[in-house]
Amino acid sequence: MSDELIRPDETAYTLHLTRPQVKILYTGLKTYYDDLGHEEEAIEEVVEAILAKLPSLAEIRAIDLTLRP
Repeated sequence: MSDELIRPDETAYTLHLTRPQVKILYTGLKTYYDDLGHEEEAIEEVVEAILAKLPSLAEIRAIDLTLRP
């Protein structure tokens, strides 16, 4: 195994997102998660872990996506 490979428990990326970007990310991941089938447990666990790192649903809902001039 190469020292350059990122192990499953290591941080691979750091993202700097705006509030609207976080809302879009959350919404997309939640939609994807809700559509997963029972045979996709491994993927479900990864998506759950990502969602757990994001702000709460109440905080997400409070983000305004309307464009202002």
